[in-house]
Amino acid sequence: MPDRMVENIQTNVQGKSRRRHARRVLRCLAIVATIGLLVLGAFSYDFLRTLASLEKVDGFPLYRMKYRGTYLLNSLLEKGIGRPLFRGLFPAVNAGACTSFAARNARGSMLFGRNFDWSHRSSLLLYCDPPHGYASVSMVDLYYLGLEGMSEIPWTKRLPLLAAPHAAIDGMNEQGVVIAQNVAPRRQSPKDPHKPTLLSSQIVRRVLDRARDVNDAVSLIGRYNVESPGVSVHFHIADASGGIAVVEYGDNGIEIVRGESARISTNFLLSEERDPDCWRYREACGLIGNVRAGTSFVEAMRLLQATSQSNTIWSAVYNLTMGDIKLVMGRKYNQMHEFQLGMNHSE
Repeated sequence: MPDRMVENIQTNVQGKSRRRHARRVLRCLAIVATIGLLVLGAFSYDFLRTLASLEKVDGFPLYRMKYRGTYLLNSLLEKGIGRPLFRGLFPAVNAGACTSFAARNARGSMLFGRNFDWSHRSSLLLYCDPPHGYASVSMVDLYYLGLEGMSEIPWTKRLPLLAAPHAAIDGMNEQGVVIAQNVAPRRQSPKDPHKPTLLSSQIVRRVLDRARDVNDAVSLIGRYNVESPGVSVHFHIADASGGIAVVEYGDNGIEIVRGESARISTNFLLSEERDPDCWRYREACGLIGNVRAGTSFVEAMRLLQATSQSNTIWSAVYNLTMGDIKLVMGRKYNQMHEFQLGMNHSE
């Protein structure tokens, strides 16, 4: 066989081999791209469903939204976030902010009430049901998502709402655990370099997603350093069984106040003061007996009305036993919104 013919055969064989290899590479790339698009589509579908669920409840404005699937930036809840990123991010707003209480009423329902006193208006009632956590409902201050003062939120402005789970102010989960953050005096509490750091609102989210009771919540909070831009906070926690605790940060680290001493929280450290000069605390102490003797949410909302301030954004009563939520916006106590969370208490 002539040399030129052999060379042509070899060239053809090599060309076919290269083409077969190229086709295999292209098929692999197509498979990887298809898988990537399917994964992206699945996430995008959940995100689109989340944003599409947004609805305006009233003109305060109060919105409601149901979060679908895994949270955007979910890894931040696992690994934490660097403190310098959030240092000085938001200015201090009001040091005398927020009142909360926990009490069981005459019908056996465990109630938790709270006034959120701040300087913003736009608010969101957020339902979450994460794939590996408990279903919950929480209140979000939309200022922290850059959506303050918007009477309508068009689709072009909705993307920040995907970060709403990270901005929870207070809320309740299906296990009957409730948590609220209130402003507290700042102390030079040491930060553990071996613990991840979360924003105070992310601590609220972590508790709602993972805690079955007050003890679980306290344990979860102890695993993190807490950063609260502009102010310091303490956490008021209760559960359907009657457990109550306030988690505070003092000069010696974390302090836990439990039981009767933790039934009412305002803006002083319960671990440091037993007779505080706070009119809201004294008013709540005088009215909490009515809540215990009552048979509905009415007495609880009256306590919140009596301790509200000119800057009270919302007043919320959570029924940890039944899953009812009563919500008043901007001190309009004659205009009450009612919501429900399906409960699944652990035996």
